[in-house]
Amino acid sequence: MSAPVVEGTMSSETSPLLNYRLYNVAGGGFAESCGAGPTQEVSICSSGGSGPDDSRKLSTFFGVVVPTVLSMFSIVIFMRVGFVIGQAGFLEALLMLVVAYVIISLTVLSVCAISTNGAVRGGGAYFMISRTLGPEFGGSIGLMFFLANVCSCAVYILGLVEAILDVFGELPNAGAVHKGLHVLPQSYLFDVLYASSILVLCLLVCLVGAQIYAKTSFLIFLLVHIVLVTIFVSFFAVSPKMVWIVEQSGNVSHVIHINYTGFDLATLRRNLVDDYSVDYTTGALMTFATVFAVMFNGCTGIMAGSNMSGDLKNPSYAIPKGTIIAVIYTLLVYLLLFLLVSLTCDRALLQGDYGFFRQINIWSPFVVIGVYASSLSASMSTLIGASRILHALARDELFGVLLSPAKRTSKTGNPWVAVLYTWFLVQLVLFAGKLNTIAGIVTIFFLMAYAAVDLACLSLEWASAPNFRPTFQLFSWHTCLLGIIGCLVMMFLINPVYASCGIVLMLILLVVIHYRSPTSSWGYISQALIFHQVRKYLLLLDVRKEHVKFWRPQILLMVANPRTSAQLITFINDLKKGGLFVLGHVEIGDLDTLPSDPIHPQYNFWLSLVDKLNVKAFVDLTLSPSVRQGVQHLLRITGLGGMKPNTLVLGFYDNCVSDDYFLCDPAFQDAKENDHFGVDIASLQAHFPPVRDSEASKNLTEEEYVAIIADALKMQKNICLARYFFTMDKKDLFSKKRPERLSIDVWPLDLLSPDSTNYVDVCSLFLLQMACVLTMVVSWKGARLRIFLCIESGDESWVKKEEKLRELLDKLRIKATIKIVAWDGVVGLHWRRQVTTEESAGRPGRDSALVSDDYLRAANNMVLEQGFHTAVRFLYLPRPPPDTSRSQRYLQQLDILTKDLGPTLLIHGLTPVTCTDL
Repeated sequence: MSAPVVEGTMSSETSPLLNYRLYNVAGGGFAESCGAGPTQEVSICSSGGSGPDDSRKLSTFFGVVVPTVLSMFSIVIFMRVGFVIGQAGFLEALLMLVVAYVIISLTVLSVCAISTNGAVRGGGAYFMISRTLGPEFGGSIGLMFFLANVCSCAVYILGLVEAILDVFGELPNAGAVHKGLHVLPQSYLFDVLYASSILVLCLLVCLVGAQIYAKTSFLIFLLVHIVLVTIFVSFFAVSPKMVWIVEQSGNVSHVIHINYTGFDLATLRRNLVDDYSVDYTTGALMTFATVFAVMFNGCTGIMAGSNMSGDLKNPSYAIPKGTIIAVIYTLLVYLLLFLLVSLTCDRALLQGDYGFFRQINIWSPFVVIGVYASSLSASMSTLIGASRILHALARDELFGVLLSPAKRTSKTGNPWVAVLYTWFLVQLVLFAGKLNTIAGIVTIFFLMAYAAVDLACLSLEWASAPNFRPTFQLFSWHTCLLGIIGCLVMMFLINPVYASCGIVLMLILLVVIHYRSPTSSWGYISQALIFHQVRKYLLLLDVRKEHVKFWRPQILLMVANPRTSAQLITFINDLKKGGLFVLGHVEIGDLDTLPSDPIHPQYNFWLSLVDKLNVKAFVDLTLSPSVRQGVQHLLRITGLGGMKPNTLVLGFYDNCVSDDYFLCDPAFQDAKENDHFGVDIASLQAHFPPVRDSEASKNLTEEEYVAIIADALKMQKNICLARYFFTMDKKDLFSKKRPERLSIDVWPLDLLSPDSTNYVDVCSLFLLQMACVLTMVVSWKGARLRIFLCIESGDESWVKKEEKLRELLDKLRIKATIKIVAWDGVVGLHWRRQVTTEESAGRPGRDSALVSDDYLRAANNMVLEQGFHTAVRFLYLPRPPPDTSRSQRYLQQLDILTKDLGPTLLIHGLTPVTCTDL
């Protein structure tokens, strides 16, 4: 098996993102100091340090609280608090805040649980979801999270443009207002131009000077809090006064003077209830959902701390504690701001000027500086974070050529192509023009990402995986489920159209990634969940409760060499009818004489074979001194509980030499093709031995082969012998160009006992059932089922036999044509044998040794002549003789009987499989 490629260690900016002394900016890149590439995860490994000096470990405050608070205090706290109170009123604003923080708090619990269960590397939410739910969910949600960051970056930039134009924007009638430097022209195109210019500045910093931004982020954190302190102080220090706002009607602007009341209960009463009106920035009428969408943008950023796990002194302690502290702290700040604003500001002020903090501050430039700093910081942070998510997606190769260039990095490790991709998409979003316009889209994308994190944690909890041992314990499956429900409900309340489109987009991405992405070695939660549920259901599958109505074939097919058995494998896959299908193989050897088990390394080759043949089968291999003992082992131990093989299928014992299927099927021809578990076509070809020629000796004697049949019957297993299936070409059989209709022929009479005329014994009914099962398969539904009734001219009871058989078919709901075959000439060749004492007593077993070869050839010719575009024949298989010395004769008879018949299945059934009851 070829080893996975291990990529080299990434440098500063991607390992994890933007390392410096205090903390890393949220978003993170790949931390790969362990040497694990995108296709290989190291089992026990740190998430990579912050550079060559691993002593630079971050505390809870600098590593989690600072980046999380800075991410959650963005443009909303300065530019949209008044908007929320002015539109929704104090009571509904509190409701919005409670709903938002309940959702993010439930998600925080899930984030803390996942992030304390192992090292979280670059990509943030994408990394957690993909390594938990697998590449399909990870890739689709990761892309949605990337788009959320893209739109969020646009929101911050548009908010910054709005703040700049509030101070410097030119008014339509400049004479109306003389206060301020209103020199910047305003229009849709100018707004886009200003936003694009700011985005270019952010792009240059991300491409050239990202480290400079990172080192100033803590200063921005301090600056934002200084501004917040001045805002809180201003509520108490500034006396009631008259403030002005500019109202615009068409191309005319006029100034309105409104009272800043200071603390006044009458003001609070007026601000208690909602008063939804037109948003002056977009001209749209606001509703609860649209206001909530804007406010929720101030609650995102909760995953900034979990992205820092590789640089924290104690991640298991710091991430839960720091994230929860940040969430509680920001909640208290928002609550206090909402209350103070409701007590002091007239509603007309709140609805008419979203930047009113500047006018009521003790020194207005403070607010301007805080708005500009926080907006620019958040814009750069989301641009960098989005580019790192995109870089992580590209490195995992989930989207192929489309994102392949995004894997490229500079010498310092900066993924500059991913930054350019992100810049281009943000530029497209900026054409939306207004912050409130795209706030709903951003909120829905973030809610989808949060719901996916809750789903990941819920899946881990429900899977009961022993390795899911998070050190954070303040969560349960109830909190995860509530988080998912809360996110989904709010998505559809905000905008049902956007929510539906987002879910449809995610499902499309999920399907695309499922069919085209490489299989990962991250571990799939689906496998853990399936195991957990299958174990429960297997325990419920009680063999004592089995009923013949629900019988289905559960087949163990013994395969010596798949090069000559591939057609039989695919045929049995059709015959299983949703039942168990196991490929068995016996390796000859003695474990005592071997240094290690030679079986275990072979499983990958056999499983790759199953994938190539596209069959739904399990593989079970064993090591045994003889084939017979190996088959006994497999018959006893294969399966589990109520899912154990009830039918053994063997290839026919003859000297036929078939073509090498591996040389005929294009799926086995591309030597460069490699599956995702390290087995390439060349290795697969080399593993299985070449086709045996007719002169080569077999690993199995005739006596041992017949003994295997007898063993299966003793173990109450049905037995099938398959002959000539290497000649079956399903593509030719089911070709649309084929004009004639295929037939499936069933001969329910034991042709080795021609004096027996019983058509309705257990074995005959088993033949009928197996043939009927085949006709129920989609690809075989066009074939007609024919049942042959052999009669003699002097036997006048054949009419009754036909009626009895037809009545039986009607009761069994089997659609088949009954063919009457006069076989006087055939049965006349039979030398009437002597009935033994045991047979006279009605005991099972007839002396088939007395059947002549002439009769067998005639019977073979009769079956051959009755064939009419026959695809496969089902024949009655008599029991093998109890005397092992007659094994060779038994096989000779079967060989003569089935010679040149084409694909033929000789069947001996022991168990009742048909039922006429409802």
